[in-house]
Amino acid sequence: MLIIDSKDCENIDKALKKYKKKYEKSKTLLQLRERQAFIKPSIRRRGEMLKAIYKQKIFNGTIE
Repeated sequence: MLIIDSKDCENIDKALKKYKKKYEKSKTLLQLRERQAFIKPSIRRRGEMLKAIYKQKIFNGTIE
């Protein structure tokens, strides 16, 4: 649960902006989307490996 401390004289727009920033930092939406579908651990590891290989190729200059 996100709690925003707002002062009485603070504008509601500023409080809403603080809430949105705090919500993005907590990564709640990312976790929700990740939980919508189950991904097997082997497939997740395979994706991570492919991403690492791709980054290494970019770093080496073989892919531009």
